[in-house]
Amino acid sequence: MSIAKQAFAAAMIVAAALLAGCKPSYPPAKPISQLTPQEYRGYQVYQQDCARCHYADHTGDLHGPSLYAMYQRKYLPSGAPANDARVSAAIMDGHGIMPGFGNQISEQQLQDLLAYLHTL
Repeated sequence: MSIAKQAFAAAMIVAAALLAGCKPSYPPAKPISQLTPQEYRGYQVYQQDCARCHYADHTGDLHGPSLYAMYQRKYLPSGAPANDARVSAAIMDGHGIMPGFGNQISEQQLQDLLAYLHTL
């Protein structure tokens, strides 16, 4: 094999290795100071009911999957589409080890929480 072919093959291996480790880059979440009143109420619901198990400001799992950039992805960690209907069902009914909050939060609190999650 010629030196040029060896160099090309090595470059392709390095490029493939780098690309394999790359994750999509998402913009930062909306700052708390810029939240609308509804989004801020949702932030408060998140702090009360979700923060102990889910990160909101970076990727990585706590006790449950990170909520950061959840709506910017096509699918939730469960494989379900990342949309309000699926997220609402998980919040209200629970999913896996996550308990349902249907008896603990109102419909308005759910809508506020969804508005906040869209800012992440």
